[in-house]
Amino acid sequence: MQDLSNPSKVFRTVWISDFHLGTKGSQAKELLSFLRYTDAEKIYLVGDIVDGWQLSKRWHWPQAHNDVVQKILEKAKNGTEIVFIPGNHDEAAREFVGLTLGGIKVKDDDVHESPNGKKYWVVHGDLFDNVIQHARWLAYIGDWAYVFLLKINALFNSIRIFFKFPYWSLSQYLKSKVKMAVSFISAFEKSMVTETRRRGCDGVICGHIHKAEIREIEGILYANDGDWVESMTALVEHFDGKLEIVEWSKTKRRIANFEYLEYYTPQQYNTFAPQC
Repeated sequence: MQDLSNPSKVFRTVWISDFHLGTKGSQAKELLSFLRYTDAEKIYLVGDIVDGWQLSKRWHWPQAHNDVVQKILEKAKNGTEIVFIPGNHDEAAREFVGLTLGGIKVKDDDVHESPNGKKYWVVHGDLFDNVIQHARWLAYIGDWAYVFLLKINALFNSIRIFFKFPYWSLSQYLKSKVKMAVSFISAFEKSMVTETRRRGCDGVICGHIHKAEIREIEGILYANDGDWVESMTALVEHFDGKLEIVEWSKTKRRIANFEYLEYYTPQQYNTFAPQC
């Protein structure tokens, strides 16, 4: 817990991904608030930062999206080490792997070493998504369906806000209940863990599937930092190497009420059930 008279929470490392800037579903204003209240020695941008798929269909770039980019560049200028690992929606940036642009290092993947000696493979994760790799046309259809679901989610939450209920992700709830989605996520996690073991790492940190989680699978730590479209989550590393998931929708309410920042441990987060 932290006294909000000192508003900035400092971590050793922060992982954030799946902003989908360039889409109406991107929670850019919330992300900007998170970036203002949070600082770190190192920040990983774990893919799908800009949604090239949607921008190629229709241009959407409000000021808030530009502000997020400017804030990240400002952090890089002020000494924060920033690593950008492109995903499938911003795959065009993979042409710049190996370069440093505006103080931001562009990499295909990375190995992060924690203070306790653990090695974590950091990668977006789309290369282990069978739909993306073997049925591209189906991925585009899925993307269209996902955008439609986000519109329903926005309408659903506007009604909740009217009745003074907090934000709640309908799409995240459906992911946890629909058998096909659960099966896909399970297969994705297993593929990531198998490759992590092959690489000799202790764990993997990724994005892509918009489902924040920390858990051990077959002796390998699996961590997903979530997204900034539905769940508004980040993965953080404390200076002692402890990993936690930050759920910003809850944290910001405590900031607004001059209370305390709250961070979920893996055990707390995995047992958290959204309140309808």
